[in-house]
Amino acid sequence: MSQNIVILGAGESGTGAALLAEHMGYGVFVSDNGVISPERKALFEARGISYEEGGHTGSLVLEAGLIIKSPGIPFTVPIVSKAIGLGIEVIDELEFAYRFTSGKIIAITGTNGKTTTTLLTYHLLREAGYDVGLAGNVGKSLASQLIEGDKEYWVIEISSFQLDGIRTFRPHIAILLNITPDHLDRYDNSFEKYIDSKFRITKNQAPEEYLVVNADNTPLAERKRAVRAHLHEVSVSHEEGKAAWWHDGIMHFDGFEIAQEDTVLRGMHNAVNMLCAIEAARLCYVSPQAIRAALRTFKNAPHRLEFVATINEVSFYNDSKATNVDAVRYALGSFSEPLVWIAGGIDKGNEYQLITDEVKNKVKAMICLGKDNGKLKSAFGTVMEHMMETRDIREAVRGALDYADKHDVVLLSPACASFDLFRNYEDRGDQFRQAVLELKKEMENKPLSQ
Repeated sequence: MSQNIVILGAGESGTGAALLAEHMGYGVFVSDNGVISPERKALFEARGISYEEGGHTGSLVLEAGLIIKSPGIPFTVPIVSKAIGLGIEVIDELEFAYRFTSGKIIAITGTNGKTTTTLLTYHLLREAGYDVGLAGNVGKSLASQLIEGDKEYWVIEISSFQLDGIRTFRPHIAILLNITPDHLDRYDNSFEKYIDSKFRITKNQAPEEYLVVNADNTPLAERKRAVRAHLHEVSVSHEEGKAAWWHDGIMHFDGFEIAQEDTVLRGMHNAVNMLCAIEAARLCYVSPQAIRAALRTFKNAPHRLEFVATINEVSFYNDSKATNVDAVRYALGSFSEPLVWIAGGIDKGNEYQLITDEVKNKVKAMICLGKDNGKLKSAFGTVMEHMMETRDIREAVRGALDYADKHDVVLLSPACASFDLFRNYEDRGDQFRQAVLELKKEMENKPLSQ
């Protein structure tokens, strides 16, 4: 193949695309506006892939026959806009990788719950003995894995940014979990444009393919009838005409039922996630017996309502992945116990009035963890009897334990991005977990008072 491919961005997706393109015989050049890690430079050098960092050289980038950009790079940046103006095709890694797989794609998107649903769908198929791979916005890129070989099924988590870069990508089963305002800075502060981006997952589907959709989410309910794929609706509030539904703690499917208490996932939002994942597995002909068995062995990813430890009969949960108000609403709804809520970071345009009543009814104390807590204090200062500010995660954990009584829950569910005090949400969650475990050890070693 003689076509030259330029990769913009040397992250997970960009590196995967570069390696797959080289593997398939293309000429490859990687251009990153930032710093490329030593490990990835070594990979490129071992494959004879040229690269640059610290900026994009237009004369090199614009010679490409195809540009594969990182999902984090908007189509509006100057080098990309110029390439499009010159007639150069610009896509993302997922679209490129899709052109080299014959596997059936199960693609999952939504504002919240993507990772849990993706991991559970993958787990259900893998435990049933299927030849299945996991890719996309969780784990390794699809492109990098295709170098090692294809799979019969690929379960892929897809963000709106990744969907913006697809052209022919066509899932056998698409799952749309929910759409609520998020990342609006990327979409000209337009919720409608964000909805359009999410619905691109259905763009190329044909009538013989499937869309599993949450019928309770208003933006999805308003748009779902316009898709061509065969519609499978799930609901936690309506039964009639639905492919799967939840009622009074029981998940109902065609021909069998599963009690949520017999699974490891709690909360109404996880009921929706399970309904979607199980319905997708059923569409792949996984048996009810295999589904029941796999649900008992599933382990969710860290930082998503992850139980950490119990200290003095107070339970600590790490929900650091909750970086928007809707995710926090799901987290608050997962507990009946009184809560001490740890929140804060870089606000992404949150509308806290959406959860004010729930916070007032469930949260007994609030720890503001961030450099600027003004918006949180303004939103909840009048409904919160106890409020504390800190920039130290250990201090936040200790303060939370001081506010808590026996059988209460301390919940880290920040509603905000993490970059003011942490590298990313994983770093925030890891530091929270470490602080909790350190405090637990300290309390266990503390001499009993005389």
